[in-house]
Amino acid sequence: MEDEILDADVVDAPQPRAQSLVLAFFGNHVLDRGEGGLGVYSGSIIDVLGRVGTGEQAVRSTLTRMVNRGLLRRQREGRRMFFGLTAHAEDILRDGGQRIWRDGAVNEDWDGTWTLLGFSFPESWQRQRHDLRSRLTWSGFGALYSGLWIAPGRVDVREIVSELGLDTHVKVFHARADEFTDLGLMIRESWDLEALAARYVAFDKRWTAADLAAADPIATRLGLVAEWLRIIRTDPRLPVLHLPAQWPARQAQDTFRRIAEQTAGPAGRMAAEVLETTPLRSAPAERA
Repeated sequence: MEDEILDADVVDAPQPRAQSLVLAFFGNHVLDRGEGGLGVYSGSIIDVLGRVGTGEQAVRSTLTRMVNRGLLRRQREGRRMFFGLTAHAEDILRDGGQRIWRDGAVNEDWDGTWTLLGFSFPESWQRQRHDLRSRLTWSGFGALYSGLWIAPGRVDVREIVSELGLDTHVKVFHARADEFTDLGLMIRESWDLEALAARYVAFDKRWTAADLAAADPIATRLGLVAEWLRIIRTDPRLPVLHLPAQWPARQAQDTFRRIAEQTAGPAGRMAAEVLETTPLRSAPAERA
């Protein structure tokens, strides 16, 4: 289910795309507010995303695409249109919240196990191959070989494989590496550590230099969370024991958490003042 986010953005782009910002907005200010969920007036969403430089037309077209993709649902109240999260989008945001606020970017509690996933598809199955690789990347896997992927720890991939209809084409094992294996070398060969480290360094440099006192708190928090999520979503949380010395994820994470804490209160208070919301009616029953 996380592939909606993964395909919607480019990790090294100068700024998160509109869909990532919309999801970050709902995750920060709408998710878990009010039993049954809240719908947000489209004008409020346009206002908030305008604060981070996203134009009205881009927001409107993004909202329409997200409805079509099953991430948002519309609810009309008089002449105004409100948008709320679907159950599918809520699952995506809660998974992202787990990665951001609880798991973190530094893995110091690895138990020495690895999950290996092997697959072999017909040459014509390009879409299935792309979908599986996208989902595996989000779940922390790297390519050990072209058809053999590996991730630290015990990763449950049954839901991913079943949703893609690939149960009979995938084999999964949990194992420990033999002492003969150079884990540091394996990690360097299976994941692009230089690119990942560069993202953490750039994030830390940019946000350490940010002038928070003069910034709009909603815009600051929105940009902060969206950028952090698109970095850590491709971080497999490799065991820090086998990463290069002075791995920059820890410092970047400290910077993220410091600014997130500083902006939480002001952004929440401002959002309560500027957002027009309405309780969502029960969603229509899903078709079989």
